[in-house]
Order: sequence, then structure tokens, then C-alpha cells
Amino acid sequence: MDVIRSIFQFILDMGASVFVPLILLVMGLIVRMKFKDAFTSALTLGVAFVGMNIVVGFMMNSIGPAAQQFVKNTGIQLNVIDGGWTSMATLAWAWPLAFLMFPFQIGVNLLMLLTKQTDTLNVDLWNVWGKIFTAVLVIGVTGSPTAAFAVAIIQMFIELKIADVNQKQIERLTNIPGVTTTHSMNIIAVILYPINRLMDYIPGLNKRIDANWLKGKIGVFAENHVMGFMIAILLGIFAKYSVQETLILGVQGGTALTLFPMVAKLFMQALAPISDATSEFMKKHSRGRNFYIGLDWPILAGCNEIWVTTILLVPITLVLAVILPGNNILPFAGIINLSIAVPALLVTGGNLLRMVILGTLATPIFLYAATEFAPTITQLALDTKALEIPSGQMLSWSTIEYPVFRYIFAHAANIINGEFTGFIAAIIWLGLFAWYIKGMRARTKAFEEEEKAA
Repeated sequence: MDVIRSIFQFILDMGASVFVPLILLVMGLIVRMKFKDAFTSALTLGVAFVGMNIVVGFMMNSIGPAAQQFVKNTGIQLNVIDGGWTSMATLAWAWPLAFLMFPFQIGVNLLMLLTKQTDTLNVDLWNVWGKIFTAVLVIGVTGSPTAAFAVAIIQMFIELKIADVNQKQIERLTNIPGVTTTHSMNIIAVILYPINRLMDYIPGLNKRIDANWLKGKIGVFAENHVMGFMIAILLGIFAKYSVQETLILGVQGGTALTLFPMVAKLFMQALAPISDATSEFMKKHSRGRNFYIGLDWPILAGCNEIWVTTILLVPITLVLAVILPGNNILPFAGIINLSIAVPALLVTGGNLLRMVILGTLATPIFLYAATEFAPTITQLALDTKALEIPSGQMLSWSTIEYPVFRYIFAHAANIINGEFTGFIAAIIWLGLFAWYIKGMRARTKAFEEEEKAA
């Protein structure tokens, strides 16, 4: 058991920038790519991951202090520390049964492929920690490891089904054929979808308003560097920075929004050759069945709407954290809320205005879920001694991914202890999930008909 755990830990310690490219290299060789081409694509993918992490880290290190200063100026004291995703991943891997989630994820994926329940091969195994984190939250509510693995397996099934129906939308947004994203953050799309459909009937919101639309309306002010500069300047003003500090923050914001699409092009450069080779291989060996490569969310990072949305949501999130009754978490480490921006991008097809509205409406859900799970997460940290928490405070994650699913299904699993409300909520959630699948399939069909007509 310890040997197996050590092997998995060795793999995880390499990180996504090494682990995922290695899998892609092996896949490239399996589908008969030349070693030189497969190696070049895999290495470029690793460079893209590292580059994206650098730019995201740069933006968070710039925006984060301004956000913290803004809250400090309010004088509000909140007793739940925002540890961000890295702290949650540390806690997830501290669970003694964590390494067992690897074979479960691979097994579920292969079974679904064989039974034609999915066309997605999930190579983003590094993010298996998300399923582990779900499992430990379920244990915190139910006390049952069996229930924890059951909910994690349900999550694996759902993320693959969502990856399938999102594929065409992702292809249109990225221009990368044959890929999708299997990141579980997209599960919250199930909740966002009905709101987005409602906006179809609201005058002014039924128009497509994306980054290109803005460029057509306001010209240079919608250019990435100018837009990033202006938004960051506003944050500096909210934080009561000096003129010098505000201007520095403005240039940093412009830099981040300029670099994101540049780095994102590396994903296309890396993945297009492997996608083409995989497609040709499958056509020869699977009677024309199409397969998709499931990857992490950064393949979408070239969509400017993601970054404009996340930055605009920073002051909104901070204001809500201050004024919402019952919220106890101070957003900091998770202040750049990709957990809402990425799924909102897919649900709206890149409609910037709708993305910001969805983000604003969903932010209280994230804050309240983070507050609700804080005792469970804090107790986990104390039990495992993986993280130190100051006396009198608790630990959580302000932008906890897919909070509705995690909360509902953790309590649905608690039916084993006589709780029934969560089970009823889970049935309602599954109904919304079926509606989302149906709606995205209809959107895919419409895209395909457009392509035939073109």
C-alpha cells in the first residue's frame, strides 16, 4: 500500500506541467505520431501550462494586495481565512485514501468509453484532487468513506457528460479541434444555465456582447492592454492606493490581459497536431467514432472574456463579502474567481455582459458555501496537521469550485444518517443537469448545421 502511495505521490509531485504532457506524449506515440512531433507538442503543452501559471500568479500577486487593502479600509473583521485552491489540494492529498481515487477515475472513464456513455478520454488526471476534496467534504458531513467514494464517482460521471456536450462550444471558442475540458469547475454550469436561458427573454441581454463587440463599439478602449489598465486603475482607486501605486497596478493589469492570449496560443500550437493525429487514428480503428481529449481549463485562457469577467468581479466580490449577512470569509487567495468565469464563458458562449451578471448572482453562493464548509475544512486541517490555522480562526476557500453540487450531494449522501432534504435537493439538481445536457446538445446541433450551410 505504501509503495503504491509513493508511486502516485512521485507522479503528483511533477505537477500538471510535466504530468499531462507525459500522458500526451504517450498518446501521440500510440496514435502513430513521429516521436519528434509528439515530443514537440508535449513539450509545448508543458511550456503553455508553466506560462499560464506564471501569468495567473502575476495577476493574483498584483490584484490580491489591492483587494486586501480594499477590505482593510472597510474595517470589517471576518474570521474565516481564504486558503485558495492550493491549500484545499494540500488537505485533499492528506487524506489517507486519496491515492485510490486515481484507479477509480481511470476505471470510470474507461467503462464509460466502452459502453459509449462518453466520447471523452480524460487525460487531466492531475486534477483528480478535486474528486478527493469532494470526498473529504462528504466524509465531513456523513462520516462515511463509502458515501465519499460514491459521490466522487457520480462527479466523475457528470464531468465527462458535461465535457461531451461542451466540446463543440469549446472548439468554437478556442479553434482547437477534438479537445474539451474535463475540469469539474464546469459542473456549476448546471445552475447557471437556467439563468442564462431566462436572459434570452430580457431586452438588451439577448444580444451578443463579447470582447469583439466592445472593440467595435469603443475601439481602442476595448483592446486588452487598455481594458486591463483601466480596470486595474479602478481597483487601485477602490483600494485608496497612491497615484504612483495605482499607475503601477494599472500597467500590471494591462500586462496580464495582454499576455493571456499570447500564452493561450501555445495550447493551440501544442494540441492541434495531437488532436489531428488522434482523429485520424480513431477513424481507422473505431468505425468513424469521434473521441475528444479532455484537458484542464487553460485551453480556454485565450478568451479575453474570462479575464475581463474575473477582474470586474473582484470589487463586486469584496463588496458582497462585506455586506452579506452571515458571510464569514474574507476573499483573498481565491479572489480571481475562475470557478465562475470559465463555466459562465461556456454557458453564455462568451457573452461578456451575461458572464458578469452570472458571476454577480453566483458570488453569494460561493461565499455562503465557503462559510458553511469552513468548520469541516478546519477540522480536516487540524486532524491531518497538514496546515496550521491561527487560534480563533477557521479555514476555507472563497471561490470553492462547484459549491452547489458539493453541498447538495454531501447532504444527499447523509441520507444514511436519516437526513432527507439533501436527497430531495439532489433529485432537483439532476433534473437541471438533464436540462443542461439537452440544451447543450441542441446548441451543438445548431453549430453543426451552421457549418454545413457555410
